[in-house]
Amino acid sequence: MSKYTLICLHGWGGSTESFTELRTALKDSDIKIVAPDLPGFGDEPEPNKPKTNDDYANWVIKHMKDNGIESNYLLLGHSAGGRIAIKMVTGRLQDAGLALPDHLFLCAAAGIHHPRHTKRVIGLILAKGGKVLFSIPGFKRLEPLGKKLLYKLVRVHDYEKASEVMRKTMINFTRENLRPLLKEITVPTDLFWGTDDGMTPYGDAKIMEAEIPNATLHSYKGIHHRVHRDRAAAIADVIDARL
Repeated sequence: MSKYTLICLHGWGGSTESFTELRTALKDSDIKIVAPDLPGFGDEPEPNKPKTNDDYANWVIKHMKDNGIESNYLLLGHSAGGRIAIKMVTGRLQDAGLALPDHLFLCAAAGIHHPRHTKRVIGLILAKGGKVLFSIPGFKRLEPLGKKLLYKLVRVHDYEKASEVMRKTMINFTRENLRPLLKEITVPTDLFWGTDDGMTPYGDAKIMEAEIPNATLHSYKGIHHRVHRDRAAAIADVIDARL
């Protein structure tokens, strides 16, 4: 039996496949990796109504209980999966009567609010309001092009591809600022970040390093948002060292 279970939570648009490189890097360790497809991704069906960060945290907790994972585990989250992990360790696990993970690993985690996030949310709202504009005679034929330009402007290409339920879920995820929760994280935490990350900027890493009480930052020059894949071997070394 594995000494530890490492629960890995993928980002928006990801799946269990997102951790292929990490599985390979840890194949000779005694760590068992559990990386479920989150609702609406991979093979997991979409929820029947829009969900929040808390809803996804509760879903992961139920998955843990269903699989007998209630202690001796580690928690890792990439991007939006980092949001879920932060929610889990700042109340959701305790409310469910489960032990906190022995260690937290955040890879390019989302959760810090920026003005550009507000712009994105406004853009998404305008995208819905744009239906009125495109209903005017003469504008209807411009609707597909107009939507693509708007989505590119607010830099949320995933939004264009998503269903209505997942679009609203994405808005719920994006609009919540998790920065006030950082100081409540009591679990030892390692942060992994690429200095050229354009999705969750490197400045977010510095904020988390400063505000999470027991955090260590690992920076990777020239790496973008795929730090969990592009530096999987280095991340695996840190995980092994924490056991």
